[in-house]
Amino acid sequence: MSEETAPSPLVTQVVDLRSILVPLDGSRLAEAATGPALALALRTGATVTLLHVLEHEAPERVHGEPHLSNQADAQAYLARVAERFATAGVTVETHVHENPERDVSWSLVAHAEELGVDLIVLAAHGSSGIRGFLFGRVAEQVLRRGSRPMLLVQVGESEAPPAEFTCSTVAVLLNGSAEAEHALPIAVPVARAFGASLHLIAAVPTLTTVTSDRLPSTMLMPSTARAVLDLEYNNLVSYLSRVAGELRQHELTVTFAVVRGDPASATVDEAERVQADLLAFATHGRTGLSGIWAGSVGAKVLARFKRPLLLARVPE
Repeated sequence: MSEETAPSPLVTQVVDLRSILVPLDGSRLAEAATGPALALALRTGATVTLLHVLEHEAPERVHGEPHLSNQADAQAYLARVAERFATAGVTVETHVHENPERDVSWSLVAHAEELGVDLIVLAAHGSSGIRGFLFGRVAEQVLRRGSRPMLLVQVGESEAPPAEFTCSTVAVLLNGSAEAEHALPIAVPVARAFGASLHLIAAVPTLTTVTSDRLPSTMLMPSTARAVLDLEYNNLVSYLSRVAGELRQHELTVTFAVVRGDPASATVDEAERVQADLLAFATHGRTGLSGIWAGSVGAKVLARFKRPLLLARVPE
């Protein structure tokens, strides 16, 4: 990226959060998604739709709790959850997809598109954390197949879903590309809703942490490689400064940092340093949650950051 590169218009093409979809499977853990959805709806006036898709040949229990196996039970369950939203003054709707589906994730995508939702809020849980059952089976497939931004709330099997959700800092991972900037149109309205600050993060590797595709040239010409990495660092500082400046023109509090080291470790460490409540970044549908980085960097970020993730799809 050259120093003359200007921030993309995506910086100001923000999502108008008017409709939020919350898929629920009937389990207590899945309800971890309701806290952030309620908090966002209260602050934006968005309508929340609670959705349950009946599953073909569903297991009797899910996450240690009885599975919703018929329309009546599912409707009664969603009605109970909806009371929390209605009591808070949020416009809430419920929908049970009554024809049992073999492919639940595809049904979720179809409902999101049909309803024209602006954000899907989904709990990611399982014994192996975000790479666990629901994430692998549903959440990642919804992201691959759909086009809507997603807020993934991570919760372990033994954890109680938080009663309330607050947000003071949204970290946004950028790399100087227009593709990465697709995270901004959803990160900006979420930050505005909570009155949160944005913290932009970009990473530059060191000589000992470059990716495998750059390793041969680094080993052959270490001095040149060091100079190239220093130039990348300076360019990214200039880039983030310009993006931050543009965002500040829209009455947003914005800070930024270019970190050095292993990209996954360095970016997560920086997000942890500023105590980010959300970590936002763009992903490719064809590569799922590997994100905008080469190799397994995106997966490493996902495995290390334990708080909610705000994910935006890059158009194909």
